[in-house]
Amino acid sequence: MKRRIKHVTVLGSGIMGSGIAAHFANIGVEVSLLDIVPFELTEAEQKKGLTKDDKAVRNRIASENFEKLKKASPALLYSPKFADRIKVGNFDDDLQKIKNTDWIIEVVVEKLDIKKSVYEKIEQFRKPGTLISSNTSGIPIHFLIEGRSDDFKQYFAGTHFFNPVRYLPLLEIIPTPDTLPEVVDFYMSYGAKFLGKTTVLAKDTPAFIANRIGVFSMMDLLHNVQKLGLTVSEVDKLTGPVIGRPKSATFRTADVVGLDTLVMVANGVRQSGAEANNFNDVFALPNYIQTMMDNKWLGSKTEQGFYKKVKNAEGKSEIHALNLDTLEYELQGKSSFPTLELTKTIDKPIDRFKVLIGGKDKAGELYRKSLGALFAYVSHKVPEISDEVYKIDDAMRAGFGWENGPFEIWDAVGVQKGIELAKDAGYEVSDWVKNVETFYKVNEEGQNIFVDKNSGEYNKIPGQDAFIILDNIRKNKTLWSNSGSAIEYLGDGIINFEIRSKMNSLGGEVLDGLNRAIDLAEKEYDGLVVGNQGTNFSVGANLAMILMMAIEQDWDDLNMAIAYFQKSMMRVRYSSIPVVVAPHGMTLGGGCEMTMHADRVVAAAETYIGLVETGVGVIPGGGGTKELTLRTSREFHSDDVKNNRLREAFMNIAMGKVATSAYEAYDMGILEKGKDIVAVDKRTQIMTAKMLAKSLAEHGYTQPIEQKVKVLGKDALGMFYVGTDQMLTGNFISAHDKKIADKLANVMVGGNLSEPTVVTEQYLLNLERETFLQLCGERKTLERIQYMLQNGKPLRN
Repeated sequence: MKRRIKHVTVLGSGIMGSGIAAHFANIGVEVSLLDIVPFELTEAEQKKGLTKDDKAVRNRIASENFEKLKKASPALLYSPKFADRIKVGNFDDDLQKIKNTDWIIEVVVEKLDIKKSVYEKIEQFRKPGTLISSNTSGIPIHFLIEGRSDDFKQYFAGTHFFNPVRYLPLLEIIPTPDTLPEVVDFYMSYGAKFLGKTTVLAKDTPAFIANRIGVFSMMDLLHNVQKLGLTVSEVDKLTGPVIGRPKSATFRTADVVGLDTLVMVANGVRQSGAEANNFNDVFALPNYIQTMMDNKWLGSKTEQGFYKKVKNAEGKSEIHALNLDTLEYELQGKSSFPTLELTKTIDKPIDRFKVLIGGKDKAGELYRKSLGALFAYVSHKVPEISDEVYKIDDAMRAGFGWENGPFEIWDAVGVQKGIELAKDAGYEVSDWVKNVETFYKVNEEGQNIFVDKNSGEYNKIPGQDAFIILDNIRKNKTLWSNSGSAIEYLGDGIINFEIRSKMNSLGGEVLDGLNRAIDLAEKEYDGLVVGNQGTNFSVGANLAMILMMAIEQDWDDLNMAIAYFQKSMMRVRYSSIPVVVAPHGMTLGGGCEMTMHADRVVAAAETYIGLVETGVGVIPGGGGTKELTLRTSREFHSDDVKNNRLREAFMNIAMGKVATSAYEAYDMGILEKGKDIVAVDKRTQIMTAKMLAKSLAEHGYTQPIEQKVKVLGKDALGMFYVGTDQMLTGNFISAHDKKIADKLANVMVGGNLSEPTVVTEQYLLNLERETFLQLCGERKTLERIQYMLQNGKPLRN
């Protein structure tokens, strides 16, 4: 029988409970978020004359956490509107309602007796066959079901989400021997298909998979930092993006997660008796960690941990780091390591490891020691915590934000070299590794295969049929490439255009590739996908090229370059084959314009998209201003609607607003409801886009006819001028900001027209390009572009 999830009850409204509730709301599920009834009234409640019987008091804990959820930064909800899908309550009054829920998720405090008491109450009201799971990260799952009914046991499993739930895609599924196989299959499938998670089947072992490996790696670093004479900030420099880890690296991550959480997991593993002595010692707390725990220096939650914000002599805030020898906070100086300098020309972190382990300085020594220990450790965790190596790598990528898992890194340095590193670090790898040539390969179909520990044979990683991995098909499926882009054959008559320039910026080589891809698709194929699997889809146009032409006052060439960009975007819209664009991550400026001109869009849920050109002193010049004006004009039903819709579109461009999710992009008019779709699991994006392009072609795609646009002329322009005057008078914008905004408004109303008029798209494109070129001639615009190139963020002046 098909199981549908329409309603979920989350028991426990703390950070994890709120995050889980928010993510179910993100995908359209109704949620009840429940917590305990407070023991006492607050002073504010007493002043209001409330009693313990008042609903506001009884729901206070869940309500307060719900308010924090709505205000969380970064946002936990894809759209603020989705908060309406969550209703709060309390255990005493609302637990009986779980008879009508589809899935009960327990997220109460990590104490076995409390969890078991909650399950006792659940059994009174739960309908047989209702899913029930726990988000525990430390308590053995089999302990939780002791004394429960057979039906409870059959539908129970651990469902371990990672914080923040929206952004970390790992979901560990931990069944018990009693969990029905079809229930396990459902949890695995639903997590991937609906929640967009990397679902990993884990064994009921201490800390499961990701925390077991991640905390070992972190604890090993905590022991090595003093031995090698490294500072807190130096370790974070060495263990962050340079090796494909999050910017928070090691110590900042510990501060964000909370030192108490790290210590709880480490102590849990150590006390479990699951580790051999040499590994168990790694989970022992260094003396400085115990002192920090005693002093309550737990990180962000106590406003000091490994880092602390302090006021300097001038009263300005500074970030100081803990000196692990003196246990005093100090301003950290800049540090440099010759080893890191050797990797500056290597783009991919996975390709840097061979260089990093050869370093002759402290950095090289740290990498050798930490990787050697990690390789040895993970070799002994197969099959203890996982029978397959890929599950460990999946868990570390999805749960800890590592770009590459430990076995992938081991492959990158070489299996035998990894064995040597482990030995030099004082460890022996597990015997099964010693005859392995490589942990992963790519088969002839472009799919990843992994080595089986027992047989030494290679098996396909399951679930790949839903994905297209561009890294795996480039060798055999690339039809054409240049320095900034490539065209690959996806199969079934569909080709893919992949942007591969630095930061996926849009320059001449990318536009040449895009036009070649459209030409090729029109002549020989059925459709085109524009997609890549980099960190971001595209950060926008090549600003360095624009700056160079503007400084040299090469206006004819710049005019031609912008006209070429516009023409390329219009080809995306008006080619004879369907074009599906697949944005994700940062999709800014020109990347947004390309997206808006597609026949269809398959956007990753985590798409941060917007027309941000005003931040560098210009307006969208690749058709973005035209396109948002066109879309707005479709909604002109009355004078009030006309002005409101046009004002909203104008403000989105003028303020350089960026949608914080694909769903917010719908509200901004960048994505179109009923036409564009969202992929919650980014891994499925290229495959979904391919299938959509194929479907459009098979159902008789016809080349669109260019559209007319109704613009409002000078009457609407006056409205905008009044608004920008008020903003300038109130010191909300600078004089240059006002100049940009006024010129933007002039384009969006159609220029010097005395009354509402229907114009062509090319009319607006010409006006847009002319205005773009005018602003490029402004000194302040050139200053902004230079600042952006040097600092990676816009300058407002």
